[in-house]
Amino acid sequence: MTLIEHIRELRNRLFKASLGLVAGMVVGWIFSLWAFNMLKVPYSELMAQVGKPDDFLQLTPASGLILRLKLALWLALIVSAPVWLYQLWAFVAPGLHRHERKWAYVFTAIAAPLFALGVALGYVMAGKGLAVMMELGLAGVTALEVEGYTSFMTGMMLLFGVSFEFPLLLLMLNFAGVLSGRRMLSWWRVAIFLSFLFAAVTTPDPGPFGMTIFAGCLSLLYFIAVGVALINDKRRGRGKEIYEGLNDDETSSLDNYDLEPVEAGAPPEKIAPLERRYDDMT
Repeated sequence: MTLIEHIRELRNRLFKASLGLVAGMVVGWIFSLWAFNMLKVPYSELMAQVGKPDDFLQLTPASGLILRLKLALWLALIVSAPVWLYQLWAFVAPGLHRHERKWAYVFTAIAAPLFALGVALGYVMAGKGLAVMMELGLAGVTALEVEGYTSFMTGMMLLFGVSFEFPLLLLMLNFAGVLSGRRMLSWWRVAIFLSFLFAAVTTPDPGPFGMTIFAGCLSLLYFIAVGVALINDKRRGRGKEIYEGLNDDETSSLDNYDLEPVEAGAPPEKIAPLERRYDDMT
């Protein structure tokens, strides 16, 4: 296939994906109010506890319309995901081998529930953090700005969902032969520290409970990825070289190499010195 044919194929795939996204926008617009009510539940429960109405502030006349369009776009990306993901796959798949296509199916099937699990945890943690932040904030606040609230909720859900994909990325590097399971296992202290650091920065709940849950989930997913990577290395026969049984700080001995014996060569012949002669002219 020539370069022009590749460009035409990409254009056709993008056009079909755009049609799916437009159809998803129609569905997203219909269910945008339902999505907004779902995002509003933590705020409504919090206001009900203090006996206040769960109304939002709208700063501009177009804020409500813009917010509904944003929610419709988010829903459109989710609803039309089978369409644009298929178009992307149909463009990339011809250049892959059969085993590469098989592992692409497997990783996609794992990535979807992991992302959904992270989004669900982000929804719960955002609601918990909202209660703490409003309690520690300024007194007399009776309502929140609607765009700021929805951006906070959707941002937390997206952040948690993407963070749950990181162990899967490491596993993909292992299956590609870039990263070994032993190397991943040697990083476990750094992984736990970074998990707690990331949870402390991103979790809105200042208490240790929410941070520990998030960091624990990330650490658990990391160790699951390490276990799968070690099994994959064993299946492929990695780690059976001369470095087996050595720590990262140890050096391998040259005696472990299976070298063929080299016979001693004969000494070089001694070259006779040149005779110094003078021609008749001198």
